[in-house]
Amino acid sequence: MSDSILRWLSIATLALMPIAAQAQSLACTAPERVPVPRLEQPKRGEPVRRPPITGYLLSMSWSPQHCAGLRDPRGMRDRFQCSGENGRFGWILHGLWPESDTRNYPQWCRPAKIVPQPVLKKHMCMTPSAQLLQHEWAKHGTCMSRDPASYFRAAGRLFRAVRFPDMNALAAKPQSAESIRRAFASANRGVSESMIAVSTDREGWLSEVRLCLGPRMRPQRCKAFQAGAKGETAVRVRAMLD
Repeated sequence: MSDSILRWLSIATLALMPIAAQAQSLACTAPERVPVPRLEQPKRGEPVRRPPITGYLLSMSWSPQHCAGLRDPRGMRDRFQCSGENGRFGWILHGLWPESDTRNYPQWCRPAKIVPQPVLKKHMCMTPSAQLLQHEWAKHGTCMSRDPASYFRAAGRLFRAVRFPDMNALAAKPQSAESIRRAFASANRGVSESMIAVSTDREGWLSEVRLCLGPRMRPQRCKAFQAGAKGETAVRVRAMLD
């Protein structure tokens, strides 16, 4: 990752300084040793793409919804995140993605080695899956940096700057994509509703919220193809259990 991008981060995060405390505190104990992920490579039909980077997406997943949809929350892949043995997760970071001016965003820019164990351990409480960390580095991070530690450091700095609305309050009454965007915009100084995209699963449950960022990683209006669910779309929010 270039030095200029890291300098931009110090400016960009100022635009996300909190005006409210985070609604869900992250309770997480990092494991002594993280399972070694398998190498990630493009699936059939996924081409290498290297268009110019013109912006970024910070994609955040609502962990209670992810875990509720699993057949086996104690399975090897999801145990750390969903078993409750290592803490409780609310919003987690799915990834920091480079974007272009079209849907053909950069991806799989270089072959990726296994992310070093210290880097995985450091970020397991942000993205609680070693395999997902490996995937994000291979598919997205290699288009931004030659060093996984720098990529995840940048992603973590942006993620920690975001403040989240009271999700249990949102779960208590009907919501729409517009009301979810409004709640996030109200919680983050310098962010408007047009800079936030909402994603739901097939049954209309809130699964992800994405923050659109410009070339210097400052919040900006989402492009049409980034916008996610339309404003009037009904959205169900799963509460975070005590």
